[in-house]
Amino acid sequence: MGAYILRRLLLMIPTLFGIMAISFIVVQFAPGGPVEQVIAQITGQGGGADARISGGGGDLGNQGFNGSSIEGSNVTSKYRGAQGLDPEFIASLEKQFGFDKPPLERFGMMLWNYARFDFGESYFRDISVVDLIVEKMPVSISLGIWITILSYGISIPLGIRKAVKDGSAFDVWTSGVIIIAYAVPGFLFAILLMVLFAGGSFFDWFPLRGLTSDNWESLSWPARILDYFWHLALPLTAMMLSAFATTTLLTKNSFLDEIRKQYVITARAKGLSEGQVLYGHVFRNAMLIIIAGFPGAFISSFFTGSLLIESIFSLDGLGLLGYRSIIDRDYPVVFANLYIFSLLGLLISLISDITYTLIDPRIDFERRDV
Repeated sequence: MGAYILRRLLLMIPTLFGIMAISFIVVQFAPGGPVEQVIAQITGQGGGADARISGGGGDLGNQGFNGSSIEGSNVTSKYRGAQGLDPEFIASLEKQFGFDKPPLERFGMMLWNYARFDFGESYFRDISVVDLIVEKMPVSISLGIWITILSYGISIPLGIRKAVKDGSAFDVWTSGVIIIAYAVPGFLFAILLMVLFAGGSFFDWFPLRGLTSDNWESLSWPARILDYFWHLALPLTAMMLSAFATTTLLTKNSFLDEIRKQYVITARAKGLSEGQVLYGHVFRNAMLIIIAGFPGAFISSFFTGSLLIESIFSLDGLGLLGYRSIIDRDYPVVFANLYIFSLLGLLISLISDITYTLIDPRIDFERRDV
């Protein structure tokens, strides 16, 4: 197992390199970079960023995506809306954002800095990228961890029960509820919850902004815990809808497939109880497919899956940060998020494979080619 883990860790290097390289190349051709964002602010054309057009700009060698500096009046021809602006000012913007260096040099500097977990500073916020991510982390951690615990904690027992009661009235009506829940978009259900229970047209039972109340610091510890879950109740309910449905049906089908195998019949013939058969034999084999889907489910709920929910319930987390950074062309934040979550996904995938061997000792990755 040690050799397998080492190989997987080494394979993460070219994988991360490929992800960052492809993303870097794509961004090269994306219009409306940070220089254009600043120009739009100056010329009154609007723009996604509250641009910081003076100052050091942080570790500007980290990123750079739109070509090198050009002397003379031709420097403004590269940027839409730059006509009439001082070419020296445009050149200073390029230098501030690091665009005065060749693309390969910028990419190499980005990889070197990222290998040391140095992500520089945001282009348009006077804060380092690490501090910005840490600032938004509590919301995403809260949503990601709790939605994973709730969805798996409810879906797995329910899926097992549905498999045992396959074809019964319980199985039929719960399947109907699950299919409806899966068909309803999470954001639409979030809006419905907001209208019904968050001061919309009916009840004002739950808050609509943030993870805690304004007086959270003055509350006792039990009151703080209640206040925390009071704020999370509606967002978690909205996010759990589709995750709950998918995991439940996946668990049921996996258990049904295992229950019909010969070793289950043999175990029952030996006089084992139904609980011993289900949890002593079937469970370990049936759970393999559930574990296989865990990394993707976790990363999705931790980052991309929470974007719309964060927007609807005014929760300022990593999903909303990543979206705004893309709109603002805040490349250090965009690429730092991409790098961190790609690395996190690869590590969780490795942990998932190791968990395979703990659940089913018959699996031996040492005998397989990576």
